[in-house]
Amino acid sequence: MHRKKLLDQLQSYTTTDSHEQAMLESTISFVQENEDCFLRSNLKGQVTGSAWIIDPSKTFALFIHHKKLEKWLQPGGHSDGDGDILNVALKEAEEETGLQNFVKVNREIFDIDVHEIPERKGVPAHFHYDVRFAFMADKSQQLVISDESIDLKWIALDEIPDFNNEESILRLVRKTKGL
Repeated sequence: MHRKKLLDQLQSYTTTDSHEQAMLESTISFVQENEDCFLRSNLKGQVTGSAWIIDPSKTFALFIHHKKLEKWLQPGGHSDGDGDILNVALKEAEEETGLQNFVKVNREIFDIDVHEIPERKGVPAHFHYDVRFAFMADKSQQLVISDESIDLKWIALDEIPDFNNEESILRLVRKTKGL
């Protein structure tokens, strides 16, 4: 698996958040140590790509109500062998929202998060090394709920803690307000 592009992106990414910095270092180590970091067959963990989708006013973000995890999250998923994580994030955004016309906020990583996925259906608990990119989309586009979701909705940034108050989500909100 080709890891150089991702490693270059990770090594050029900077953050002032000490917790995110620790997750960045953990992600770099994981990618360096695991040639199969992009495959679900790696039972220690996998690199995933997420899309933080905001509206042009930067006051709303698009969330899916994830069916398996039963929580409101940004679109994203497994890379399934694709080492171009920006492409993974965009593909997941399209598949999970039905939207097609995204504008990349930039080509740089927007956020890094490492989180544990609980054991499910014989797959042991493992980690997702989530590389997040920011996109903009028009709120007037029609949304399509995928098979992986219960619901899909634009949520005002100030209301997001009512749907998901995990630090990794609140960090995305703070970063968006700082754009």
